[in-house]
Amino acid sequence: MQLVPVSARQLAAFADRHAGQIPFDTSPRHLAGPGDARRVTHALAAAGWTCTSDPLTPEIALHSPDHRYNLTFAPQSPTLAWWWLQAEPTVDELGWHAQFGELLPAEILGHVTDTLISPMPVQAQDPFRILETAGWVRDSTDTAYSPDGMCYVQQRPAKDDATVSSWSIEACQPGHGTPMGPRIWHAWFAEGAPEHLVSTFITALADPAPLQRGMYDRLGPYSAVQQPSPLTPEQVVAAHTRRLDAIRVQARAARRQQGTALTTTPARAGVSRSAARR
Repeated sequence: MQLVPVSARQLAAFADRHAGQIPFDTSPRHLAGPGDARRVTHALAAAGWTCTSDPLTPEIALHSPDHRYNLTFAPQSPTLAWWWLQAEPTVDELGWHAQFGELLPAEILGHVTDTLISPMPVQAQDPFRILETAGWVRDSTDTAYSPDGMCYVQQRPAKDDATVSSWSIEACQPGHGTPMGPRIWHAWFAEGAPEHLVSTFITALADPAPLQRGMYDRLGPYSAVQQPSPLTPEQVVAAHTRRLDAIRVQARAARRQQGTALTTTPARAGVSRSAARR
């Protein structure tokens, strides 16, 4: 298993990629195209995830330090899902998985993976309330549509358990005589996926703030609205570097906290047993 901290060379490659591109503010987010996958993979590497894939193939497989989570990026996948996120079951929690399509903006997935590596607990919010606040239209109890009608979020309760749901999100081209046309990208959170991860994804998706894309970056089939960004290429790169630095600090704090818990728990247990004997 290979530890993959983000090296100076890798950061330089990211900088070179973006330094030659004038950034454009691009919205809505669901039509902004995939962006740079390193916004996800660099962050996980900075948090101490390890790489188990062959470096000479385009596939990237990353595993969390506790071996609970793994994320695979497979741009040559025969399916329409390029990203696969999986959580192994534990004593207290069931396993779950999620998948994400080719043209999903990396920034949206990055919010989900940032939540996985954050040492701070995240409280779940009602996804539909998030969408309605952002101006999405909820036309039924389980589906909401973006203002342009090209993206929807649907909750699908399990047949045998009304308290457990899966979530389907799709961006689609305009339909011809139907509400939705051919699919642009999809996301799927299977039954058992933590509610706070779903709400994190929805929050990032519905955020009206634009994403930055270069002039020739790939967008959705129906181009999003682009305007010259007030950000310079240098500022875009600097923001990426600051994010990685913040994630490293979070990861170190989490490891220290776990180490403290491991060293103090036996002592406390011993005190409790002594008190019980007395």
